[in-house]
Amino acid sequence: MRAEPVTRGREVTAPFSAKCDVVIIGSGAGGAVVARELSLAGHSVIVLEEGGYYTPAEYGAMTPSNSLRRLAREAGFAAAVAVGETPFISLMSGKCVGGSSVLTGGVCFRIPDPVLHEWSTELGLTDLSPEKLDPYFSEVERAIQVETVPETMRSRSTELFVEGADKLGIKMKSLRRNTHGCKGASRCNFGCPNGAKMSVDISYLPDALANGTHILADALVQKIEILGGRATGVFGKFLDQVTGEPKVPFYVRAKAVVVSCGSLHTPVLLRKSGLDSRHIGRHLTLHPAFRVCGIFDEYVGGWDGALQSVYSDDFQSEGITLVSAYSAASILAAGFPGSGKEHYRIAAELPRLGVFGGMIHDEGMGQVRRWISREPLISYRMHERDAHRMFKGIQILGKMAFAAGAREVLLPLFGSEPIARESDLDALTERPPSVRRFECMSFHPLGSAKMSITSEQGVVKPSGETWAVDNLFVADGSVLPTSIHVNSQLPVMAMSLRIAKQIAADFSRISRRAA
Repeated sequence: MRAEPVTRGREVTAPFSAKCDVVIIGSGAGGAVVARELSLAGHSVIVLEEGGYYTPAEYGAMTPSNSLRRLAREAGFAAAVAVGETPFISLMSGKCVGGSSVLTGGVCFRIPDPVLHEWSTELGLTDLSPEKLDPYFSEVERAIQVETVPETMRSRSTELFVEGADKLGIKMKSLRRNTHGCKGASRCNFGCPNGAKMSVDISYLPDALANGTHILADALVQKIEILGGRATGVFGKFLDQVTGEPKVPFYVRAKAVVVSCGSLHTPVLLRKSGLDSRHIGRHLTLHPAFRVCGIFDEYVGGWDGALQSVYSDDFQSEGITLVSAYSAASILAAGFPGSGKEHYRIAAELPRLGVFGGMIHDEGMGQVRRWISREPLISYRMHERDAHRMFKGIQILGKMAFAAGAREVLLPLFGSEPIARESDLDALTERPPSVRRFECMSFHPLGSAKMSITSEQGVVKPSGETWAVDNLFVADGSVLPTSIHVNSQLPVMAMSLRIAKQIAADFSRISRRAA
């Protein structure tokens, strides 16, 4: 069937067809885990990835802007349409072999117990309790080498905000990340330049390839074939090397189809393939995130150290999580306020800039729909409660910066000037800005094909199989039933491992239905 385990579809010139036990659409945190598990179980697996294939050495040598252009969906310019009193929210997701795993900060949290308690009791998903999910979390943590970030890897930017938090009585804890030999290059979100981040292209896909998995890159799946109420394969086209448009057709026949396109594209593919549950594309959560910058008198050099190393869950009961982050200097500078001389003045302060971030626990106010292009139409209405949470989080970070000695603080409010006194923060409370002015981003879209115990309540069964179609499974962040408070990489991988093991255990029945 193949000469190499990875085929660059842009180089294919003739129609392609193949047959396998399982075809997986998407090679990120969900798809890679399923591919490895099922190939180790002895099944023939083909993975289809719309994005290109780049080795760690190739993407590690890219500049941040080139990384966005080649590895991120819509070159990093994807966004949610704001409905009502809602901020413009930029959305970051990967489109490459390895998916968003290549572009994460590497942060690894387990789903908090209170969330799992809600799932296993109130939602009736009894197999999703902390005790029953523990083996899956543990197995993934070993595979991707989750380790605690040592204090020596904290950048001076992080240290300053930690000092400010300590003065305010806010407790900070060290993060856990999937790294091995991190050198503190602080550009995890653009592909690790040192091969130290154990993203799935390094930790999971090599094992899958060694056990016979075949990856087809540049492969846009256009429709799932459904015959007699069961999934039997997929149709699509390889993308043209010059134009990027769909060109050479392919067809893969399989006993089981696993959709791992992520929360933004899985619902679109399900709709295109004829599924019509009212829950498809709904209940989207985003974990809206924000950052605050402080300009200090001392040299900070925030790029020297781990991109993310500490967090605080002191405000988790209020739906706010504080997480350190320091993006590439060129990306930070592009978002500074002002123009001309004022923008230049602030950009010149980069060596003295500290940055810290936060995100909120939202509750399913987004929707994904098919659109006129390959990309979906994503809309989001922020709940008034969440807007208050975000405003409070911004104020907390601003106070941390001032407590640490910042002489100016840059708030994530479009059109605002840097503030120089803590009293300016208090003044904002008296006359709060419109939520539409918040500079906001999202890295954790979840929930658009959620898991449920009945077909009336969701899209997939607890096994990951869709309620509507036999032998069609979903294994990605879209199956998570609610927002989870924390970064989604590890939760998506653990849930996908659980689904993969159930597919493997039930494959005799799947095969009989496919006969």
